[in-house]
Amino acid sequence: MTKTAVVTGASSGIGEATARRLAAEGYQVVAAARRRERLDKLAAEVAGITPVTLDVTDQPSVDALAASLERCDVLVNNAGGALGLEPVAQGRLDDWQRMYDINVLGALRVTQALLPALIDSGDGVLVMVTSVAGIVSYEGGGGYCAAKHAQTSMTETLRLELVGQPLRIIEIVPGMVRTEEFALTRFRGDGDAAAKVYEGVPGPLVADDIADAIAWTVTRPSHVNVDRLVIRPRAQAAQHKVHRV
Repeated sequence: MTKTAVVTGASSGIGEATARRLAAEGYQVVAAARRRERLDKLAAEVAGITPVTLDVTDQPSVDALAASLERCDVLVNNAGGALGLEPVAQGRLDDWQRMYDINVLGALRVTQALLPALIDSGDGVLVMVTSVAGIVSYEGGGGYCAAKHAQTSMTETLRLELVGQPLRIIEIVPGMVRTEEFALTRFRGDGDAAAKVYEGVPGPLVADDIADAIAWTVTRPSHVNVDRLVIRPRAQAAQHKVHRV
């Protein structure tokens, strides 16, 4: 029996890499995101991937995803992102609202919708892709850090509330990962500013590194739960401590 894995935010970056990797591991992967044209391209390239249009900020869209599934064995809540680097005093309320709606409420909506199927599978895995911003705050990251702290707290609470159920709850906590869109989105399309984030860093992580970690945690024996896996490049000791050459 082929297991089904749902990956949100699968149109690029970590989500796309995870969809590819789980398909290679033998899962039937439902790749879900807003940009359907990217998903269709991904599905055409990789056998075992089914594209589904999904907006995690829209409840009817999430409900439609849940209704379309015959089963769900793995859920990777990956959809998220950061907007802006303004200090809290100058933070844009609409940016904070957007980050909270995607990172926190989006993960909540999808988790609530698919949790019954995960439990019914008899051996479900719920993966939350958070961030080191969810465990250590930094200047300019107020809104993103607040959202990721909330998502981390939700993950911890779920693990407590669902202990005893046939479900593993795993938190993947990436540090500096160079993807095509994360920093570009944060800097509102300013490519030069986005490039400076990684300037001189020898070997920032890439999306495949995180996908590899997700696949490893998901494929452990069912009695093994990786509560939290923090992954940084060797050059990054902390958010504020990055080796550059």
